[in-house]
Amino acid sequence: MGLTSSTVLAIATALAVLLLAATVLWWPRLARTTWAAVLGRIAALLTTQLAVLCAIGLVANNYFAFYSSWDDLLGTGDTGPVSVQASVEGRPAAAVPVVKAQLLGKEPVEGGSGGPERSGEIQSVRITGSHSGLSTDAYVYLPPQYFQPADAQKRFPAAVVMTGFPGDAKNLITRLNYPSAALQLMQSGKMQPTVLVLMRPSPAMPADTECEDIPGGAQSETYFTKDVPRVVAESYRVAAEPAAWGVVGNSTGGYCALKMAMRHPEVFPTAVSLSGYYKAAEDATTGDLFKGSQQRRNEADLMWRLNNLPQPKVSVLLAGPQAGDGTYKPGTEAFQKAVKAPMTANTAWVPQGGHNFRTWSQLLPPSLEWLSQHLVAGA
Repeated sequence: MGLTSSTVLAIATALAVLLLAATVLWWPRLARTTWAAVLGRIAALLTTQLAVLCAIGLVANNYFAFYSSWDDLLGTGDTGPVSVQASVEGRPAAAVPVVKAQLLGKEPVEGGSGGPERSGEIQSVRITGSHSGLSTDAYVYLPPQYFQPADAQKRFPAAVVMTGFPGDAKNLITRLNYPSAALQLMQSGKMQPTVLVLMRPSPAMPADTECEDIPGGAQSETYFTKDVPRVVAESYRVAAEPAAWGVVGNSTGGYCALKMAMRHPEVFPTAVSLSGYYKAAEDATTGDLFKGSQQRRNEADLMWRLNNLPQPKVSVLLAGPQAGDGTYKPGTEAFQKAVKAPMTANTAWVPQGGHNFRTWSQLLPPSLEWLSQHLVAGA
């Protein structure tokens, strides 16, 4: 049974209730002053409290999606980081072998019906990068048109979607439900059929790489801007031209989306940031990202880039709450004010909200609609 399954939660809740009831029932018998009674009271209290805490922890984890599996919780699963293959750096793209996405499984779209040709399909895959040497699991949503005979030769626009750190890619299905939201928009004519690649923002877990190429460490920026588009293009019918590609993310994923668009407009000329920040985090989870280089630190600061470097020809959407998320609105307004042509920045707001899935769920439909309006794929 999975960590987030309703069965596990039901068992934990029932066990906590039974232990609480047993403690109340047996307490009079444990009220004596003997050592056995004292030890019995201690055992009853500890056991009951542990059961209640486990049940509460499962409820919190299911809501906030901190961990998606037992392996994720215990750190026993194959999280994907592999040694960096520095020897391939600088080689022409044609000389680096392409490894297609490894198909791990398939699942239907929540709320969909009628099979892939009606609702699309979610594929669980592993994406291994030849340039970076990194590898991680992801989910690919293929729209209904991908399976329809009329579009059998069509190449679709694509978007890389990243969750926050340390969130799992599964959060983008279980908590934000990008496939279902995209399907509803496509059915209503508000979004063109688009392939979505759902990922976590660090391919070198448990480290938070902030989508950086770390000197002597994980080459995460290379992974997302070279490896992922190349593997996806080799594995699926997606358009090759950059105008057909976008990148979306929330929190850390939002920062990564903006940074990758600004640093690699030739790959991602369109980006959407949901409550993303504008400067790389530096804490215990990131370690030393820049190895003492102030220039590298500056280049990861998006406001510094706007004020000190030529602005790229990209379109970005900055989405978040007007109130309730600390300094997000003032920082976003300052960022938008600093944007100059040829770069463009639009904003989308909800009046009130926190740094959480509820806020991002509200922002998701208009953000996907805006994204779709900026993706252009050839025939």
